Amino acid sequence: MTDLASEPDLSAGPDLRAGLEAILLVVDEPVAEVTLAQVLERPVHEVGRVLRELSAEYTEAGRGFDLREVAGGWRFYTRAECASLVERFVRDGQQTRLTQAALETLAVVAYRQPVSRARVAAIRGVNSDGVMRTLVTRGLVEEAGTEPESQAVLYRTSSYFLERIGLRGLDELPELAPFLPDDMESLEEQKQ
Repeated sequence: MTDLASEPDLSAGPDLRAGLEAILLVVDEPVAEVTLAQVLERPVHEVGRVLRELSAEYTEAGRGFDLREVAGGWRFYTRAECASLVERFVRDGQQTRLTQAALETLAVVAYRQPVSRARVAAIRGVNSDGVMRTLVTRGLVEEAGTEPESQAVLYRTSSYFLERIGLRGLDELPELAPFLPDDMESLEEQKQ
């Protein structure tokens, strides 16, 4: 028969170390010890002690990441000796750029959303079905319901789109007017 008193209480949740690691893994800016202590419901001095222990352990183990105290808080960073590998990884990931057609389609969706495929095709002057599927597959565009009259699927940009271009919201998209030709009427006449 096992002694129940010696087994850890798993109903209480993860231990302090695991909790700190989980939180610090998802933050994008340093988090203060006070904030971590409040979230984890532990004394600040205990949180600080465990953070320093974790930092020392990662350094001693030669991990590719480091736990540092900077700007009044704690955050994971890549170790300096791994910088060239990370840089190569990031640059290689950028090789899968969007085509001109995909960029045009994405711009139409971003500025006219919610918008149907037919409307995108009318604005661009070419069929955009394949490009739209690519944008949906990459997570930049998502379905946004249906048009009441035609039952056409409507599309909008996703939160991933905002994250990739570094905007908090669509209201931060630049105005289009400065990028349009001064004489739109003559441009339209030239097209005809």
